[in-house]
Amino acid sequence: MKPFIFFTLILVIKSTLAYLVIFDGGPSWTLLVTELPFFWLLFCLIEWFATKRKLMLYVIVNLLVTAILFAVIMYYKYFGIIVTYHALEQVNQVTAVKSSVFSLLDPYYLFIFLDIIVLFVLLFKRRGAVHWNQVSQLPLNKAVITFIFIVSLALCLFNILPNRASMNELIKAEDMGILNYEVYTIFADQEAPPIPMKDISQQVIDEAKGTHDPVSPSYWKTAEGKNLIIVQMESFQNFLIGLTIDGQEITPNMNKLAKENLYFSNFYQQVGQGNTSDAEFVVNTSFYTPPNGAATVVYTDRALPSLPKLLSAKGYQTATFHTNFVEFWNRADLYKSIGFDKYYDQHFFGQDDMVFFGPSDEVLYAKAAAQLDEMKKSGKPFYAQLISMSSHHPFTIPKDKFKLKLPARYEGTFVGDYIRAQNYADYALGLFIEDLKKRGIWDNSVFVTYGDHLGLPIYSLDADDKALMKEIYGHEYGNTDMINIPLIIASPGMKEPMELKQAGAQSDIMPTVANLLGVSLKEHIHFGQDLLNQTTNILPERYYLPSGSLLTDHELFIPGTAYKDGTHYPLHGDAAPGSSTTEDQYNRALKLLQLSDSYVSQLPPVQK
Repeated sequence: MKPFIFFTLILVIKSTLAYLVIFDGGPSWTLLVTELPFFWLLFCLIEWFATKRKLMLYVIVNLLVTAILFAVIMYYKYFGIIVTYHALEQVNQVTAVKSSVFSLLDPYYLFIFLDIIVLFVLLFKRRGAVHWNQVSQLPLNKAVITFIFIVSLALCLFNILPNRASMNELIKAEDMGILNYEVYTIFADQEAPPIPMKDISQQVIDEAKGTHDPVSPSYWKTAEGKNLIIVQMESFQNFLIGLTIDGQEITPNMNKLAKENLYFSNFYQQVGQGNTSDAEFVVNTSFYTPPNGAATVVYTDRALPSLPKLLSAKGYQTATFHTNFVEFWNRADLYKSIGFDKYYDQHFFGQDDMVFFGPSDEVLYAKAAAQLDEMKKSGKPFYAQLISMSSHHPFTIPKDKFKLKLPARYEGTFVGDYIRAQNYADYALGLFIEDLKKRGIWDNSVFVTYGDHLGLPIYSLDADDKALMKEIYGHEYGNTDMINIPLIIASPGMKEPMELKQAGAQSDIMPTVANLLGVSLKEHIHFGQDLLNQTTNILPERYYLPSGSLLTDHELFIPGTAYKDGTHYPLHGDAAPGSSTTEDQYNRALKLLQLSDSYVSQLPPVQK
């Protein structure tokens, strides 16, 4: 068989597998119109210009296309989006999270490499290799190849050009074809001119959000002069709060915090490509993540206005604690850019009691508490952020960390592993809180904890996992559930505990905490809002959801090709009358993203 025909069939089969995993409707005949022309463009070039080693070139093209399709499948399984060349910035992180990568791998995905193995075996058999090389060297009719090339190029352009304006990347990739989309992102990825700094003000931002500062804000200075301790909980989703399974309480310490303090149940992630490190960035700056890349890579050459800098100006000591090495996700530059006085990484924590790629949460909290005790002796208040990590994807914690016996139906499942890991994370957090109380730190501190990002992507769950999530929620696990994380604020002496149900997200943490500590943000650009004094919100989302997605007080909106064919997902139960996201809200959310991107990109460079 001619290589042109053979590799066409092979790559169509592989594209079918990718479509089966990624797109809701799965593969259809349109795949032949969207993917096939791209393959033929490459094959025509081989037939035109290769005089020798033609078969080797076909094999190389097959290998490259296979690698792209496999990367698209694996990336989608975690992030729910189509990977582009921007993810090459993450390559150096892959080895550190290889267990997470392997956990996403369904065995049948490996069929995408089956032909490559067979080809290498056949080519090592000299007689078969010689025969196929001879066949491949026979020239195809040049006129036919030229015709195929022209038709293929026309079809590729026909697939790309009409679909460029589509907002939703998944729809865009399906309409263009995966490989056409990959090429399109390389050549079309030109950023819009930034909005001039003179046109960016807090008033412009507040108008886009639809908020107004109260004359006499509630809770103003109720925790003035107190320490601030922020604990970022790895992969902690909101459904864990109050969850019991067969009578077992899964997160008793977080439950206690939620019952006795301020608990924001309608709270959401706003991370981008950098995941955990992006959560650190958003919480400490109240800016949005960049449109492409991790904030720790794209934005840390800027001198970022931040919570650590605001509190340093008020006489606070500032420090951040993370048990991985500071080089992971470029955190050394992040911490310098946002102005932490000190960071404590694996050089400080050592390598005892390792879980995944750092010492356990128990080690994190024990050593951090001792360091906070030392900071307390100076007589100056401190701001400390702690990044938990033991409940990291894929959640297969060591057996000596098991604190929970799961029912049989949860054993061996992804959801079961997640719940067990979060139960351990909650156990370790409880030890930390008790330690802070014994050291006399708790009573003079504001304690904030939240989830950094989702732990259970819908796209990663098999049928058994989805059934367990339906059992937990009482309905099908959806997008709004997936990105819902908790926020809890505890401060002894504050008003009565309550659950606050207004919509909020990670960019709102800094303004909310600043209000409690009595730190004015009037001269400080921020994109979040004080959740203790605002009841309406517009929250743009990036990365885990298609571009243009946003949350309002009542729903999650995900655009289609534009606003008009978008999908409305009520946050809770059935949609309330008149609660649908309007086109004006959609446009204002896009403006907020543009304002944030423009502002951060024009900040002065960080001092070396």
